[in-house]
Amino acid sequence: MGKYVIKRLLHGLFSVVCVVLLVMILVYSLMDRNKIFASDGNYSKLMSNAKITYAQSRWESYGYLDYVPYADYINELARNGEIDEETRADAVAFGRTAEKDSEVVTEYIQKFTDYYKSQGYEIVRLDAETKRSGQLKDGGAQALYATRDKPLLNRIWTYFTGMLFIDNIHYVPEENDIGERGLTFTTRDPVYNPTGTENVFSPAIMGNGTQHRYLLYFDGEFPFIHQNFASIRLGTSFAVNRGIDVFDTMVLSQGSYILKNMTFPTGLQEDSADDLHTATYVAGSLAASEANAARFTDDYTNVTTYKGGMSRLGYSFVIGIFSTIMAYVLGLPIGLLMSRYKGGILDKIGTFYIMFIIAVPSLAYIFLFKAVGGKLGLPTLFDMDQGSALMYVLPVVSLALPSIANLMKWMRRYMIDQMNSDYVKFARSGGLSETEIFTKHIWKNAAIPITHGIPGSIIFAMTGAIITERVYVVPGAGNLLTNAINTYDNAVIVGVTLFYAVLSVVAIILGDVLMATVDPRISFTDKAR
Repeated sequence: MGKYVIKRLLHGLFSVVCVVLLVMILVYSLMDRNKIFASDGNYSKLMSNAKITYAQSRWESYGYLDYVPYADYINELARNGEIDEETRADAVAFGRTAEKDSEVVTEYIQKFTDYYKSQGYEIVRLDAETKRSGQLKDGGAQALYATRDKPLLNRIWTYFTGMLFIDNIHYVPEENDIGERGLTFTTRDPVYNPTGTENVFSPAIMGNGTQHRYLLYFDGEFPFIHQNFASIRLGTSFAVNRGIDVFDTMVLSQGSYILKNMTFPTGLQEDSADDLHTATYVAGSLAASEANAARFTDDYTNVTTYKGGMSRLGYSFVIGIFSTIMAYVLGLPIGLLMSRYKGGILDKIGTFYIMFIIAVPSLAYIFLFKAVGGKLGLPTLFDMDQGSALMYVLPVVSLALPSIANLMKWMRRYMIDQMNSDYVKFARSGGLSETEIFTKHIWKNAAIPITHGIPGSIIFAMTGAIITERVYVVPGAGNLLTNAINTYDNAVIVGVTLFYAVLSVVAIILGDVLMATVDPRISFTDKAR
């Protein structure tokens, strides 16, 4: 069994890589990259050269290409000590046209060109666009940059190698003056116990030079011990949840802010929703904001907030798991009874229900149950802040309906197949009653293939249901992928696809293991013949 699981995991990982590779080909090679500007208000306002350079920078952000402005190249030389400040100032100011470049500019433009052409870049120079009076047009300033489409293999290598981020004390650039780098362990967390007077054991590991201020902490809330040593990164969203990683988009809480009496590192006390345990480093943020200066003592100022609702995955999983339980509790017994009394009234009603669910589009019966539920006084829209537990009823029932029909159909089929087996005839000839035959023999054998789908049903509860969540306005993960496709949010498309692919692999393997556990006759061990 162990060898089988390892083999399936390796095959599954290979499949996941192939799926992500195909999606990247579709997204970055076959889709028109100009589509990302469809809802970009800044792009529509720009003109001339400014519009072209803005497009290059946005394409770089979305992962289409590498983009290096000439000014960045010169500034990098200065930071590395290869040129002094005077030379930097002379070299960076290139002319409106090549004929107006100084000798210093010409020299460094040639170096810029030679270096990046050797790396496979295309060098683009845009001459200044001027009015008849000689003044620059809006957005008409000259531009010089190097650009190169990212090779597909490099892109996928970078994506997978950067997926797991391990925080360390060298995250903050060495040139930033942050004091002594290192980790500090305390049993009296200043966030959990800001006054330090209470005898409360609140362990924490804090870092300086790391991305996160708190790498390990206790906050009294499930799962009680939290860590930031390792983080999953699936790519930064640019439209669905701008500036937030796809993984964080799925797991961060939602809803209205929860205010708490907070004591900030400076000693300032106020009601705030800031979660100080999530503080991350942002260079220059302390000096850039008076509000930050009043609250924080260093550049660890970027924090998430406490909110009253669950995450996207949380809402989807709650609805999904209850609908799964409902489906198995109703679908399996009804399917069993349909097979036991084949041709009877229950079998005919069940068959009609199965045909109804198969024939009628899901959107139609979801709206039907929404209308009926509304007449009965049940909430028809999801409200994270003011809603009650009743708002889960209609989404759960609507999501469970097709699963119930599917389980009824297969349970009935497997039971009838077993009823016609030879061992059932022998059991009857041996004097066993029909009840004993059903409960001790037929049911056990018929349930074996059903068990294979149980792990998948539970795991895929996290993915949400697109139509159900849209109809009932559930803030879940179900419509995350569709929103990303509609807004051409490439990082979210790739990240969610990877998430779904991994869940599929895990579900299949767990289904095989569970089926082998239920039926000892099933073995995945290679036997010598």
